[in-house]
Amino acid sequence: MPITAAPSRSELIDHLVRTRIAGDVATPRENNLDHYRRLANGDRHYWLGLELGDRWSDEQDVLAVMAERCGVVDDPGHRQGQDTIDPELTVAALDRAAVELRKAAEAGHRVLFATGHPGALIDLHSKVANALRLAGCEIVRVPLGLIADQGVVVQLADIAMHERGATLWHTHSPEPMTAILDALQREGEPLPDLVFADHGWAGCAAQRGVTTVGFADCNDPALFLGEAEGTLAVTVPLDDHVINPRYYEPMTAYLLEAAGLTPA
Repeated sequence: MPITAAPSRSELIDHLVRTRIAGDVATPRENNLDHYRRLANGDRHYWLGLELGDRWSDEQDVLAVMAERCGVVDDPGHRQGQDTIDPELTVAALDRAAVELRKAAEAGHRVLFATGHPGALIDLHSKVANALRLAGCEIVRVPLGLIADQGVVVQLADIAMHERGATLWHTHSPEPMTAILDALQREGEPLPDLVFADHGWAGCAAQRGVTTVGFADCNDPALFLGEAEGTLAVTVPLDDHVINPRYYEPMTAYLLEAAGLTPA
């Protein structure tokens, strides 16, 4: 499939399953249930910057939302082995994300991009950022010198990321996004109109009231709960670190075409 051609819905679903971005994913059931339990027990590492209070203290309620919005197996008796992401739900969420991108393009909004998965999702974010810039959006520039979690916040290819020891880090922490939003306000700049992100970057922005499109794996339930509560605009379910980052290219092309955006 040429990377410049947007697949049809059915072609994308086949691709997602074949590459294990959705369908039978690599994340095991045991890991999913462990994370659901930790979130329900109040471990804030798994809240991804959201304030969930005591609303999700029953892990079975968390599982029910994950079955509905992500497509994991809904049987609470399924305790180990294979788990799933429903590719139909992935594509439906991409369609909802496209609506948010289209609105941002039509209004010329200020958009901030960030990822805690620089080894996998940076190209997705960068291509969307380039397309929105071509459509007239302003891509928010991250203030310099921001420190978070014993590292620094950097911006490469328009994408905010966390760096420690000259290495880009995989992080679930909301602290880098907190540093960005606080710095923007200190400098008298408005918050972004839209944040396009994942992990704690997305959760923090949504909790601060910014319209947010997030991406999340089946072992990261917080963003799905945030969407269920109306805090996030969209949460796209997917395996967020498959073996080859190029596997996300057809998904990116589909998203841009659905949003009516021209790839850079």
